[in-house]
Amino acid sequence: MNGLMLVARREVSTQVRTRAFVIGLLVTAVLVAGLSFAPKIFGGGGDSYTLGTVNSQQLPLQAAAPEVGFEWRAFPDEAAAERAVLAGDVDAVLVNGAKVLTDGEIDAQLGVLMQSVNREFKLGAAGVAIPPLQMESVGADTRYEAARGAIATVLVLILFMLILGQVVMVAMGVVEEKGSRIVEILLASVRPWQLLGGKIVGLGILGLINLVTILVVGLGAAFASGLAADFPPGIPGLVAGVVLWFVLGYAFFATLAAASASLVSRQEEVNSVLTPLTMIIMATYFVAFYASNEPTGTLATVASYIPPFSSMIMPVRMAATEVPMWQVGLSMAAMLAAVVAVLAFGAKVYERAVLRTGARLKLGEVLRTRA
Repeated sequence: MNGLMLVARREVSTQVRTRAFVIGLLVTAVLVAGLSFAPKIFGGGGDSYTLGTVNSQQLPLQAAAPEVGFEWRAFPDEAAAERAVLAGDVDAVLVNGAKVLTDGEIDAQLGVLMQSVNREFKLGAAGVAIPPLQMESVGADTRYEAARGAIATVLVLILFMLILGQVVMVAMGVVEEKGSRIVEILLASVRPWQLLGGKIVGLGILGLINLVTILVVGLGAAFASGLAADFPPGIPGLVAGVVLWFVLGYAFFATLAAASASLVSRQEEVNSVLTPLTMIIMATYFVAFYASNEPTGTLATVASYIPPFSSMIMPVRMAATEVPMWQVGLSMAAMLAAVVAVLAFGAKVYERAVLRTGARLKLGEVLRTRA
């Protein structure tokens, strides 16, 4: 493993010292932090709520929050109020001055306002301790649904951009070394599988640096802006799962990219030789994006077990909904087996093609050639 780690260190040290990598990392961190604070910056001061009452007085919410708009409607009974809540006509309905009907979890700001104003309003009239309002959801429990959907959508974009970007870097690096004949010098000191593995590991570490930066800055900014209050439980486990799925997906696609790039000797031919692999990554992205909106659908569920689609779709499903651990384990085992198979295949192609220059090689000819 010494040769492999030597190549990996060379890749990391070469890339991290470049101005493009440092600037790109800083820009990414700033953009992620900005997106995390955007809801707080652009969402404040313009909130408005439509509320209802059943056998209740309107709470003086406007006096407590003059910058927020409130519209009140009266309903004849609780059944009519429930229909209005489920139809989305009102955000909440105060029933008999003791209960609040909502569709899922009440908006955090609205809930705090109603509880505090109700306590002060009734306390001033009665002079005794007032029990808090009872919050009751009349629809399905949609708690954390919006947050899960947003997290899943962001994960799709992050995984897609990082995997595609690192895969292209691997392919360009292979062709650059082959075209400049540097690979001949390197192979005098290390074996082909060590050179291939070192390049994949080294550039993968750079991808992990980008991913960890995005996650750390994003979560830190979310907690600082208060956005994290809407996060579902289990975020640490989700973060660990995303990192692991990225490693598996990157190993799969990067190995195929290196094997494909070893078939050509010019940078101009990289795009054409990577086209089939790029189409697979794009298909994985589109299905994963669909899964962020329909995580329990048949397509998302089935595709989350099939490598390499599972590398992007399963973490998105995990973010968007509750996924049983046995499903995650089965999907991960299948993806791991696929990675091992691809590594064996890619190493064979790379070893037999990397030293052959000239015209573009055909995969069949390379496989029939002895190492």
